[in-house]
Amino acid sequence: MSRSFVPADFEVPDGFDNGKFRLVPLDPGHNERDYRAWTTSMEHIRRTPGFETYGWPTSMTIDENMGDLVQHAADFRARTGFTYSVMSADDDVIGCVYIYPPSSGRPGHAEVRSWVRKDHADLDAPLYRAINSWLRRTWPFTGFSYAPRSKSHQPVLAN
Repeated sequence: MSRSFVPADFEVPDGFDNGKFRLVPLDPGHNERDYRAWTTSMEHIRRTPGFETYGWPTSMTIDENMGDLVQHAADFRARTGFTYSVMSADDDVIGCVYIYPPSSGRPGHAEVRSWVRKDHADLDAPLYRAINSWLRRTWPFTGFSYAPRSKSHQPVLAN
């Protein structure tokens, strides 16, 4: 049985809204919007800090994507990992945030990644800042790794 990586008494946030975007727990009901978001932005995501050597995204079918979403939702329920869809004001999926235990297994720490669609690249740095603050303010981690965005990081938009 997998072990939760947050304390049993920690109330996992159901997301947040900062006015420019909102986070909601990723749900299999997001499949079509999620699939469209990342498949139209694969090269952009691969250039996003934290994904350059990660090995994802890779081609898959919409049914395979559904399997991934089902697994992420199961991880969320089991408190072994937390994936949030980044939603636009019109309820479209424009990115994702992943909060999982680090590969090092270091207790109390998390590994965080996020991406936004190439047509919302201007939200990458604001999303990074919002998540960084949210993790420090709300989550019980003693530390986390999250590839920083620099002023010079401007993802190139693929044509």
